[in-house]
Amino acid sequence: MTVEEFLYFIILPILALSILLVFYRFLIGPTISDRIVAVDLVVTIGIGVIAVYSIQTNQPTFLDIALIFGLIAFLGTVAYSTYLEKRKKK
Repeated sequence: MTVEEFLYFIILPILALSILLVFYRFLIGPTISDRIVAVDLVVTIGIGVIAVYSIQTNQPTFLDIALIFGLIAFLGTVAYSTYLEKRKKK
């Protein structure tokens, strides 16, 4: 089994299943904090999918896109957390 076959037949289905489970958590999350963490995790799994696609197509430019998504997700999570903290204090 080559690396490409391993990525295609094992890693991508695991990532797809994990996105479904996290999306389910996003829908039933009782608090907004659960939903924020779920959205951050979906973006992180999406970064993994982009990385796998980059390896399969042998185009490292997709890794730059994944890095940008990671930075945006981090900043979004920090912004939501700051908003929640300020909302609780009032």
